[in-house]
Amino acid sequence: MVISVYTGLAQTIQDFRKKGFTANFGFLDHEFTDIEGRRTLTADQLTIVDHRRFERMSDPDDMSVPYAIESNDGTKGIVVDAFGTYADPELGNFLESVRYPERSRLQALAT
Repeated sequence: MVISVYTGLAQTIQDFRKKGFTANFGFLDHEFTDIEGRRTLTADQLTIVDHRRFERMSDPDDMSVPYAIESNDGTKGIVVDAFGTYADPELGNFLESVRYPERSRLQALAT
């Protein structure tokens, strides 16, 4: 397994795109949307494949969490949320209900 070291948001997004996560996802008007496909997706149609969190106080652009997400039809894309004070609470609540195998594995290890 190759472990990537990310120095910032732009590099992470570039790496996710190289891995095929090319669709632009967004959270608009209380709905998770595939922007180019112009369709709404529900939490049960999605899986979080990867994410990173950047907390650099010296660079507000790096106060973010990019997510690599795959839909059940194979569409792979990225959505980015802010971290901390500027995070979108509605997007955060939505993402909590999306499948994330790594989260399940970590929860199992904690019990």
